[in-house]
Amino acid sequence: MADWNAKLYLKFEDERTRPSADLLAQVAPAEARCVVDLGCGPGNSTELLAARFPEANVIGVDTSPDMLEKARQRLPRATFIEADVATWRPEQPVDVLFANAVLQWLPNHDELFPHLMTLLAPGGILAVQMPNNLTEPSHALMRDVAREERWRDKLAKASAARVPLAPPGHLYDLVKPSARRVDIWQTTYQHPLDGPAAIIEWLKATGLRPFLAPLNEAEQAAFLADYRERLTEGYPPRVDGKVLLAFPRLFIVAEKAA
Repeated sequence: MADWNAKLYLKFEDERTRPSADLLAQVAPAEARCVVDLGCGPGNSTELLAARFPEANVIGVDTSPDMLEKARQRLPRATFIEADVATWRPEQPVDVLFANAVLQWLPNHDELFPHLMTLLAPGGILAVQMPNNLTEPSHALMRDVAREERWRDKLAKASAARVPLAPPGHLYDLVKPSARRVDIWQTTYQHPLDGPAAIIEWLKATGLRPFLAPLNEAEQAAFLADYRERLTEGYPPRVDGKVLLAFPRLFIVAEKAA
């Protein structure tokens, strides 16, 4: 799959940063020597961490060269590493391990979450936010289009790029054996956007990527035209002409036992 597009991702920077701020607000104030932003993207979430923990060594980890370039420009004092967040290992135990909108792309959560807890120092915090929107019209409709005969062969694997999240109780059970405190909640954000075209612009940087990557430019345009038509039915205009993009997100904050 092609590299992530930082410029496209940041078109909705305020909306994408808000869950990071909401997650960080639940991380209890504490001294931190090492703070890691897994899947740091262009550094918008890393910036929040650097402001919250000004004395800490702040590290951002991402697989995207374009995202990392923007992050380094944004935060020249932080350290940014190109690596797979599933296999990256810190040089020292981490005090805050922050993973905003990244772990939903990774498989094997039954192994991943217990592993992430092992990277924490005693009393360290694992803070996770994951989109939980696969059943929303925005994502269900793109899968519907991909199943149409004209797209079926090329996009047979696109829906497998993400799998539904496990229930909160299961995720709790994964981290609780090594945690003294676990907090899990879900928030559904309602984003007013300027119609179906804006929903597409939002998702072209994230959820649509697996569906567009196998297609050439002309095919991408045709697929998005089909998808936009479905979105028009799924997202009726509100009184001001805008549409509301419902975006459920699951949050987990786990504090490692001493």
